[in-house]
Amino acid sequence: MEVIHKIGRRKTAVARIYLSEGKGEITVNKKPVEEYFTTGTLQYKVKQPMLLTGTESNFDVKVNVYGGGVTGQAEAVRLAISRALCELDAENRTTLKPEGLLTRDPRMVERKKFGQKKARKKFQFSKR
Repeated sequence: MEVIHKIGRRKTAVARIYLSEGKGEITVNKKPVEEYFTTGTLQYKVKQPMLLTGTESNFDVKVNVYGGGVTGQAEAVRLAISRALCELDAENRTTLKPEGLLTRDPRMVERKKFGQKKARKKFQFSKR
C-alpha cells in the first residue's frame, strides 16, 4: 500500500496527514498524539474516525498541523483522517458520513468592521 496524503481544515488550522500501514501510531508534529493533544477530548476527536471504522491498529498516521488553536487543529486532523479512510475503502463513507466527519465546517471568525468596536459590537451611542 502506498502512502495516502490528505488535507483537513477547520477555522484557520490546516492539517496534512500521511496514512500508511502500521501498528496504529499517530504522530503529530513529530510528537506522539498524547503529548501534543493533552486532553482526552482532543485525543478522542483525533482517533474518532479510526475507532468508528475499526482500523485503529492497522495504520500509522503522520500529521503536520499548523494555525489556529488546539481544538481547531484536532478537528482539522479528524477531517483529514476521515478523507483518507474514505479513499482507502469506499465502505467507510457510509460509517463516517452520518457522524458528520466528512463535512468541512465553514464557520470562521467574522472580520472587524471600521467604525465599530468588534465585528458586530458598536461604540456606545450618546444622544446628548
